[in-house]
Amino acid sequence: MKKIGVIVNTKRPRANHILGALRREAERHGFELFAEDATMAETLGAEWLPIAEFGRKVDVVLAMGGDGTVLYTARAIHGSAVPIMGINLGSLGFLTSVSDTEIPAALEAIATHTFKVSERDVAECRIFQNGSRVGEEHALNDVVLGWGGSSRIVTLMLSIDGEAVGSFMCDGMLVSTPTGSTGHSLSAGGPILHPGIGGFGINVICPHTLSSRPLVVPDSSLIEVEVANAAKELILSIDGQDEYRVEQGGRIEIRRSPHSVRFLQLPGHSYFSVLAQKLHWRGSSL
Repeated sequence: MKKIGVIVNTKRPRANHILGALRREAERHGFELFAEDATMAETLGAEWLPIAEFGRKVDVVLAMGGDGTVLYTARAIHGSAVPIMGINLGSLGFLTSVSDTEIPAALEAIATHTFKVSERDVAECRIFQNGSRVGEEHALNDVVLGWGGSSRIVTLMLSIDGEAVGSFMCDGMLVSTPTGSTGHSLSAGGPILHPGIGGFGINVICPHTLSSRPLVVPDSSLIEVEVANAAKELILSIDGQDEYRVEQGGRIEIRRSPHSVRFLQLPGHSYFSVLAQKLHWRGSSL
């Protein structure tokens, strides 16, 4: 691994301070850097390269910022086998497992191939309106259908592998990957799914019933959500980005993508330590 792509969220306050350290460490190891931003490329002594070319040109991508930067990177290089190392320029994130002070250790791990690899499933979402497919997106975290221009509730039909599960009067529905289970899904009362689990979590958002509970289905499932009744357009959000407006009669299909995302982590990284830190787990007191 000698060619490293760099994506930096320059809005993070420590971004400029960190770039000097990254450049020095890259030069020490003989790495060749590539950056999607021309100004960033000059600062790093890197070659400017459109992010669309990263999947064909680089060996690994450093996503420097927060979890949003990692999600942006994963979508931009989707379909390639290039791994991502998330470097946090703020507080520790679920996806940015390397702190900015660990940049020397991160590049050392890349140089010596002593990193850990975590492979994550991606959801493929197809959108249909009036019987025609109008789009296809990929989500590392989640797919959310709901809300819109008013607060009026909607009725959504859920089917799994062609079998009707139920009709729900609600504010929306959320389908998450294991990676996304610690995000919006967790806020909506969903379970935490370990990244090694092959499955999807399904949450009905604010259902008009007390009997609705989160559902976990195999990652081999075809999940279909149809807008059975709505007096408004609904928003379809992919990894937190509003992508489509879906009307009554619209339908989305969600399945596992044939392409996964690989993350590189430092040798001592612990998934459960991150959970404990982010969720403030303290255990039971005597």
